[in-house]
Amino acid sequence: MKLWERVVEARLRKVVEICEQQYGFMPRKSTTDAIFALRILMEKYRDGQRELHCVFVDLEKAYDRVPREELWYCMRKSGVAEKYVRVVQDMYERSRTVVRCAVGQTEEFKVEVGLHQGSALSPILFAIVMDQLSEEVRQESPWTMMFADDIVICSESREQVEENLERWRFALERRGMKVSRSKTEYMCVNEREGSGTVRLQGEEVKKVQEFKYLGSTVQSNGECGKEVKKRVQAGWNGWRKVWGVLCDRKISARIKGKVYRTVVRPAMLYGLETVSLRKRQESELEVAELKMLRFSLGVTRLDRIRNEYIRGTAHVGRLGDKVREARLRWFGHVQRRKSEYIGRRMLDMELPGRRQRGGIWME
Repeated sequence: MKLWERVVEARLRKVVEICEQQYGFMPRKSTTDAIFALRILMEKYRDGQRELHCVFVDLEKAYDRVPREELWYCMRKSGVAEKYVRVVQDMYERSRTVVRCAVGQTEEFKVEVGLHQGSALSPILFAIVMDQLSEEVRQESPWTMMFADDIVICSESREQVEENLERWRFALERRGMKVSRSKTEYMCVNEREGSGTVRLQGEEVKKVQEFKYLGSTVQSNGECGKEVKKRVQAGWNGWRKVWGVLCDRKISARIKGKVYRTVVRPAMLYGLETVSLRKRQESELEVAELKMLRFSLGVTRLDRIRNEYIRGTAHVGRLGDKVREARLRWFGHVQRRKSEYIGRRMLDMELPGRRQRGGIWME
């Protein structure tokens, strides 16, 4: 079945054109594209000393709420041939499941709504549904960005972002989806005076100073201190998963270094190619890394062994150098893309306003 699903998925991708605002499950797009676009947009508005209002929309049980009839309608409207619609209908016809719990297993029951969990076909089907549901309300990137069911709505005024949020709610909920009131959050970038709150159907949307967007923490003041702390914590979490290998005296330092570079370091580097780090934040990352390496090699500060020797023994370079390497690689990737690419448009975007003193130069 998995092989057949992949065949159908490949054929659907050839005939379906998904909007540019969708970054999830799309070729040549990733979380980094969306994170980079949002961070640069926030930085531009902070440099211009202007407010930017962002609402992060969360959908309740998005995959499990897609009505089957709505799925068939969206596929046909997207230009999918009827034969492929019938193929997908055959896969979903008479689908049944059970629930396993501590006391046993339930009897089989029908599943008549939602997409199949774990199916290779579900991501493209969900992208088709979201593409059609948002056709009348979405704006061009970066004012609207979607990563599967993670939606960001941006505007220069609170009233406009509130109006756009209500339009999204109506467009989604009239077709069977549901916007979560408790998890949808509002953030104002470079807030000067009390900008008020955003309401959704009379209910106040939670206002936050930071938000974890696609695994990367963005702050309303444009700083990245919280994100650095999260990267350090993610690194320690990865280190604990393989501490049995890293702290085993029978394993050579070279192998430990390879395990560290494969498991721990990617968690610490995630999303940092989009961040402008200060020297103290870079130092914070390197201190955490050296602690992990010293633990792995069984060395303490009392042994008075220099950091360079620790890195050389484990064959691990400086983390700061790796961050700069990742930033340069990402910059080259952005510059090689076409002018309509969201990253290029964000870098070339110019806003009226005077730059404040003491800011971070993105160049």
